Amino acid sequence: MTSLPWIDPDHLWFPPAEEALDDPDGLLALGGDLSTERLILAYRNGIFPWFSDDQPILWWSPNPRCVLFPTEIHIPRSLRRTLNSRYFTTTANKDFSSVIRLCADTRDEGTWITADMANSYAQLHQQGVAHSIEVWNPSGALAGGMYGLAIGQCFFGESMFSLEANASKVLMVHLAHQLNEWGYQLIDCQVESSHLLKMGARTIPRREFLSILRAGVDRSPSQNSWQSQWQWPGPGGAHE
Repeated sequence: MTSLPWIDPDHLWFPPAEEALDDPDGLLALGGDLSTERLILAYRNGIFPWFSDDQPILWWSPNPRCVLFPTEIHIPRSLRRTLNSRYFTTTANKDFSSVIRLCADTRDEGTWITADMANSYAQLHQQGVAHSIEVWNPSGALAGGMYGLAIGQCFFGESMFSLEANASKVLMVHLAHQLNEWGYQLIDCQVESSHLLKMGARTIPRREFLSILRAGVDRSPSQNSWQSQWQWPGPGGAHE
């Protein structure tokens, strides 16, 4: 680890993501800070922070990268029934603070969402860069949620929680559908999980991910209104 680049907090810079360790974790560098400027620079270049309270800030660029192309979302028949029942209500940017808190508090294995990290993403939310998606049950309680960053035509998923069966699946379908309507190219899922792969995500080589990213982060989506409530199936119909 000591041979990795150490980032000066006063220097807004990252080594190229291609220089990350060539493995599924892809550790790239240490140090720096969690300023909103640095975080935006990191995501624009395929890099994200992930560390614990007892560690320096660690920056990663995995290889391969797990992504979900919005048009490739998979909706099993049972999930389609849940969506059509409208049991859940899905909103965006209605309760960012609760979403990031629950993303941190509901993990049995502990969390990398430190207080400093939560504060930085809250600032990004105030700047209109970070967004939350909420899933509510009929009683008005949060059943699931996610937060992430929207830059150009790319959405970078950061963390997600689910307190009820199918809540996170409903969230992913709504997110993919809405982003496809707006002309987004991909959802960055960072590292693979069985849940994401079942929803249609797949892994691609880091070089391919970076190529898509560099073409997409400077392009404005065709529409980008993070409205308060998302409908199903929406104006463009449902994905198969």
